[in-house]
This record gives sequence, structure tokens and C-alpha cells, in this order.
Amino acid sequence: MPVIDADAHIIETEATWRYMEGDAAQYRPGCVNTGPGGELLPDSRWQFSVMSEPRMVGNDEMTGTTAATRELLDVPARIRHMDAVGVDVHVLYPTVLLQGVTDNAAEELALRRSYNRWLAERCEGTNGRLRWVCAPPLHSIEAAIEELRYAKAHGACGVLKKADPEAGRWPNDPWFFPVYEEAERLGMPICFHTGTGIPSRVAPGEWLYGRLQRLTLPVASALHSMLLFDIPGRFPTLRFAFVEAGAGWLPFIVGNLKRRAEKISSGNALSFRDIRLADDILKTNRIYVTCFPDEDLPYLVRAFGADNLIAGSDYGHADPARENGFVERLTKRAEAGDYPMEVVEKILWRNPKTLYGL
Repeated sequence: MPVIDADAHIIETEATWRYMEGDAAQYRPGCVNTGPGGELLPDSRWQFSVMSEPRMVGNDEMTGTTAATRELLDVPARIRHMDAVGVDVHVLYPTVLLQGVTDNAAEELALRRSYNRWLAERCEGTNGRLRWVCAPPLHSIEAAIEELRYAKAHGACGVLKKADPEAGRWPNDPWFFPVYEEAERLGMPICFHTGTGIPSRVAPGEWLYGRLQRLTLPVASALHSMLLFDIPGRFPTLRFAFVEAGAGWLPFIVGNLKRRAEKISSGNALSFRDIRLADDILKTNRIYVTCFPDEDLPYLVRAFGADNLIAGSDYGHADPARENGFVERLTKRAEAGDYPMEVVEKILWRNPKTLYGL
């Protein structure tokens, strides 16, 4: 059975920013807190214009990867590793750019434009084994649309979107509608990945106390707002992904929407009675959600169907979303009778293939 890893990552390196030339070069981030010879340390950080973010070093043992594969220093080695673990396609998401690192529109454009070109160059020639999700500069809608077109022409299969305020606006804000419209035209899904669009400017340790609220829960909130404001109805062929937050929160979000529709009187400005709350709410609205192998998948399949669940390894990261053996774990549960083997085929191949247009 072919397998698509719907949530794999790269770790940015100095080479990621080499396309920042001319006026953009002033925004090229440097790496600070390095060793005497410039070697990376556990507390090494990317220094942006007004803030810094961790320059992830990575852990070979915990992640089951190497610097050469997770940083795309050796693309053939990455492909060989995919072959070894039985994965046909990696859909690549960023690492440091999962965070909002600047409020400066020119700096954002320089960073994301360089990232997109670096990743396109690294994925070229892999015969579709490495596909990627582009990072649009959303402070400038015109520039964002230009990046979408470039990305589509160079192997990208999705558009990264932060689930909380990005460019100072929530995901349902009409500011983003031209980007959604262009993504729909290009056949690229909008992908809400864990992270934040808000430049943090907080002490590094402080993230540990608010990590769930700042990075993960916004994904659930974004699905809520997409349905509440009927964004899928406004863009009737646009697909949406909600990535790396699990799927166990779906009953809460859908239940909240149903109560809102039932309890608030018709005609009230807050009634939202036109939200698309069909029994197959995910399929109706072209919504795909990553699941973890240890979630209550039998219940989720019964409640929401098996046609819109996807899964991934979180390749290269050592956080709680890491699932190096996600293929085997999903398969073993099917063999144990938790759900039919067809569900595994859908989660690992058919669903992500449809989502990403592969």
C-alpha cells in the first residue's frame, strides 16, 4: 500500500536564506549562541530584526533522523530513508516559520520568498517524492498571490496558514479572501498547522507554560471559525487541512457549532443558521484533519467517517506530535479489529492524495 506522510518537516539552515539578496539581504537572520567555532548548541537561535527563535539542532535518536535528512543537506539520503520506513511521499512543512517572527512586511516577504525558493530547489528532481507547502507573505496580499503562483509551478501542494491572528487578522477575515480564491483556482489547500502568526517576544521558557494555548488549540479554533463563517461555502472547491493537533477535539468543536445553531434564535446576527452542519460535516466542507494512532479512532470514524482523516510522522521534530511508526501503529490497530483495513488505506493514501492534489 502506498503511503503519503501528510505532515513531515524540514529544519531551516543558513542556506534557506541565501535567496535574500539586494535590499532583502538586510533581513537575513544570523545564528547566535553558537560555539567557539560557530557550531550549533542546544540554545542556538535565529536572530531576526527584533526577536529570536530557536535554531533547532535536532536529536538523531529521538527523531530517528539525521541532520543530513531533516535539513535537506542530502536529499538522496532523505529519499533512501523514506524507502526504508515505507513512505512514498513527504509533504514538507517548515520549522522556524511555523512561528510569526516579524511584524515587518518587507522582512516577512524576504524570509518567506527565500524559504519558498530554497525548498523548491531542494525538492526539484525528486520525482514527486518530496512535495511542499508554501509560506505566503500575508502582510501583502499581492505578494502572497505571486508566491502561490510560483510555488504551484515549482511543486508545492498546499498553502501554510496560521490558525490565530496572522498579519494582525483572524483566518476568517476578508483580507485573506483573495489568497483563498487564488489557492482555490490553483487547486492548493489551505493548511492550518500548529504554530502561531503572532510574533511572541516572550522569554524562551515562557512558551512551555502556554504552548498548548498558543500553538495547538488555535488549530481547533480555526476550524470552528471556518465553519461558523461558512468559508467553505464561499469558496466551494477549496480544500482545508488542520494539521498536527490531533483529531480528538472534533466532537467538541462540532458540538459547539450545533448548539450555537440550535440555541440562538433565527434572525439573530449571531445565529449563523446557514453553517454547513451536515452529518458528513468534514466531507461536505472538504476538511481534512490529521489524527494520531493512539486516539479513539473507532469513535472518530463512526462520528465523522474515514474519508477526511490523514496522518503524518512530524518527521525531524522531537515534540509530542512525533509518530515515527505511524504506519505500523495504524495498521496494527486495524489488524486487531479496531477498524477495517480500508480505513488505513484511506488515512495513509487516498485522503492525503485528494487533499494535496497529488
